[in-house]
Amino acid sequence: MKFSGRTLFNNTAIEIDLSDGIVQSIREVSTTDSNIQIAPAPIDIQVNGFAGYDLNIETVTPDDVRAMVRALWRVGTGFLCPTIVTGSFDRISNSMHAIVDACKTDPLVNYAVLGIHLEGPYISAEDGPRGAHPLAHVRDPDWNEFQRWQDIAEGKISLVTLAPEKKDAIPFIEKLVADGIVVALGHTNASADDIQAAIDAGAKLSTHLGNGAHALIRRHPNYIWEQLGADELSASLIVDGHHLPPAVAKSMIRAKTLDRCILVSDAVALAGMKPGIYEFAEKAVELTTDRCVRLVGTEYLAGSAIELARGIENSVRFAGISLKEAVSLATLQPMRLLNAGQHVEAKTNLILFEWDADQCEINLIATIVGGKLVYHAEIL
Repeated sequence: MKFSGRTLFNNTAIEIDLSDGIVQSIREVSTTDSNIQIAPAPIDIQVNGFAGYDLNIETVTPDDVRAMVRALWRVGTGFLCPTIVTGSFDRISNSMHAIVDACKTDPLVNYAVLGIHLEGPYISAEDGPRGAHPLAHVRDPDWNEFQRWQDIAEGKISLVTLAPEKKDAIPFIEKLVADGIVVALGHTNASADDIQAAIDAGAKLSTHLGNGAHALIRRHPNYIWEQLGADELSASLIVDGHHLPPAVAKSMIRAKTLDRCILVSDAVALAGMKPGIYEFAEKAVELTTDRCVRLVGTEYLAGSAIELARGIENSVRFAGISLKEAVSLATLQPMRLLNAGQHVEAKTNLILFEWDADQCEINLIATIVGGKLVYHAEIL
């Protein structure tokens, strides 16, 4: 099997040779008539679940994790940080076990998992900033508890989202940073001083900026503006049309600049499912016909129902940036944040697709991870 096309970032014509689903060679060619675009495989640093597989239920298994990763390959997400949200110690521990065991028993899944994202439980207890996280399990940072989770995870926790205003949060951040863990601010009601203290302690990211917030907020100052204006913080953005209206997404991308924006899906198990009422993070949520996930009876969002490719498309639509720029927000920027360049930049981690410029749509043809064809539209 052969693919030919042009690389998105430098417009080089290349040909990919595969045998039995394994890349045999990738070489430059003088020209190609193919309309196929070839780009690095996207990285999603915030995935709670997908295609019915939920990382945050008591019964999650290693098989669920493996199946979820494979489902993500089928929509073009090559790499990910499985995301574990606020819960009891035992529930979070079980999720950690499932991810670690999946990685141990499947080398390609292990290759695709760049680390675990722990989102909570050290977040704001207030309605709004807490989002869909269960109030009963929100608590103050506890270094001993975290170390127990990191032991279970066998060192795989690489990203932690917390609220910097929590008791002892700043020394907690300093310890995380000293251990090489990326610290993100999110689900927070922090003051400007809290945010600056977190930055001084080494925080690098704002998790889904503009979300995990009060429905009504003081116009300024507030914790969204403070993070948006902090050049030391990159920002992850859920560009699904629900979490951030188009004008807000456009404004944030322009304010943060392309070098400090990272696209995430924040996908939950409902992504790829039929509309209806489901349970997520121990609460009833509704998946609407327009792919919006809300806590039943409220206006609060509970994760998204999109894949990362849709966020790339929407970034072109909403922010007026180029396809190349939008793809960089899902590849180069998360790679830089996680310091994962040597791992991910290999020429054998790719997506192949056709781009419909009129509709701003990615039509995925193939996903290659670790030199293996893990999805092909015509045969899988």
